[in-house]
Amino acid sequence: MGKHSRGSRPRCIALVDGTRELVSASLTELIELPDTVVNPADFWMPSGKPVARPSGWDDTLVREARLDHVARLLPATIRLVLKDWWLAVARGANTPNWDLASTCTIRGRQGLLLVEAKAHGNELSAAGKSLPTSANGWKNHEQIAMAIAGANSALKHATSGDWSLSRDDSYQLSNRFAWAWKIVSLGVPVVLLYLGFLRAEEMAGNGTPFRTHHDWDNALRDHATGVVDATCWNTPIELGDVPLYPLIRSLEVTL
Repeated sequence: MGKHSRGSRPRCIALVDGTRELVSASLTELIELPDTVVNPADFWMPSGKPVARPSGWDDTLVREARLDHVARLLPATIRLVLKDWWLAVARGANTPNWDLASTCTIRGRQGLLLVEAKAHGNELSAAGKSLPTSANGWKNHEQIAMAIAGANSALKHATSGDWSLSRDDSYQLSNRFAWAWKIVSLGVPVVLLYLGFLRAEEMAGNGTPFRTHHDWDNALRDHATGVVDATCWNTPIELGDVPLYPLIRSLEVTL
């Protein structure tokens, strides 16, 4: 099924392919934090494989999460705050999609696991947000710039570190950290997990696959230099009494 058959997408789907006990244990092991657990009763997206129907493929189970839309990931009050924070005009506009998202327990509190997955080096884009083509698009463009700037200022204050999140450079990396920060600011602890899939050799024509964890770790840190504080990785950022864990993890999944 096109994008579902190669690269990071089918590997994310493979992570949720199995019994709830197996999937929750695998996600907990991937996080590898002593105070964080995904339980079988938690909710995650994607939640299964594409299903063949007489009318064609049904991709409902493999859809990526939009955090302002999915009732089982965050309460309605928080979803509304997120939408209003990110968008000036919500009609017809999108918020970021996540490769994998799951509820979880962090330090005994209801939290959220957010996964950004990559299978080769060219997926780490330094591009800024694309320019809009409508009046409402421009309103959202400016609102997003303010949202990211606010997150950047808050992270600088919390860590005394070097942050340069921006709408106009490394937009994907910037919006991932901005969204994670905003959710934590609303009282929900977050694990922001950057996942490198190793030895995705079918992607060699698109970019250099990550063959070792060292390859992935180096590529991500190089990409994040000058945008994300270099000392933040694999250590909690304490925002009041609510943590944000930016993690670098890797995994080999054979298709």
